[in-house]
Amino acid sequence: MKSAMHAPPKRDTLNLRIKPEVRDLIDRAALAEGRNRTDFILDAARRAAEEALLDRTVLVVGPEAYADFLARLDAPAQPNARLQTSAPWDRA
Repeated sequence: MKSAMHAPPKRDTLNLRIKPEVRDLIDRAALAEGRNRTDFILDAARRAAEEALLDRTVLVVGPEAYADFLARLDAPAQPNARLQTSAPWDRA
């Protein structure tokens, strides 16, 4: 008898109505990535959901922190040695 600690996570069903040409497109893309339709759709939907929510993230800060943030945005860019690299074609 398996214990609850070793039970696989429960998965719910999600039914979709989809046009055959869209399903075929998804199937071709999933096949190109070596995945099945369900995994392909779930991964794409999860990424889209995360992006949608991240785009709406609100950071609440105090007036001093906000003023400092605006000052940094308005300030001219400063050189940064760690970010300065030469292009591969410029190297001798």
